[in-house]
Amino acid sequence: MEILTGVEAAQAYAERTKRQEETLARHMAAGVVFELLDGVIIEPDVVIAPGAVILPGVILRGKTEIEEGCVIGPNALISNSRIGKNCVINASQVYDSVVEAGASVGPFSHIRPQSHIGPEVHIGDFVEVKNSTIGEKTSVSHLTYIGDSDVGRGCNFGCGVVTVNYDGEKKNRTTVGDYCFVGCNSNLVAPVTLGDGAYTAAGSTITKDVPADALAVARARQENKESWAQKKLEAYKEKKKK
Repeated sequence: MEILTGVEAAQAYAERTKRQEETLARHMAAGVVFELLDGVIIEPDVVIAPGAVILPGVILRGKTEIEEGCVIGPNALISNSRIGKNCVINASQVYDSVVEAGASVGPFSHIRPQSHIGPEVHIGDFVEVKNSTIGEKTSVSHLTYIGDSDVGRGCNFGCGVVTVNYDGEKKNRTTVGDYCFVGCNSNLVAPVTLGDGAYTAAGSTITKDVPADALAVARARQENKESWAQKKLEAYKEKKKK
């Protein structure tokens, strides 16, 4: 890429700014709502339906399509993706994917290429989805990685769930049926399948298929050692006195 300096750089910047202003004016005239134009960048091939709301700091690239009723931003980047009606994309990034009607993404989520987010799905804060399909009304609320997976409808993922998709040589897929409940801090080691209605207990590392309607528990049993901490606490207090 050519690096421009001095007068040439200033001229190129002025031309880009003019084209961007023309693009924004065209969308405003068509009925797109901009709360504020600060930091908004929209490339020429982007399609935005009338009534969609674009907040500050939004970048829309490539052949992105935003349907009516959407609220995009603040601080969102969407590239070559289709966002269905009445979606919310809040402070997140979406690449080469589809987000269906009524879904919400963010804040601070990352939808990587070849992902399909179904209708009314909730993708919450600090969630990463890659090359995966997530079914209608499934909730993935926080701190979760879903990669190379096929997830059914009506599922709930607790905080800290990881699909363990890479074995050091190749990527493997995880399949989660409809209405499954994946407990907090569960690891789903692919390739693995959870049948419809299956549950995994919090803290479990799942390495075998879980039948429909079954509960999988894969963790050590808790053992309490009576009075064990008392000596530690006494030593700690003595140390603090010095």
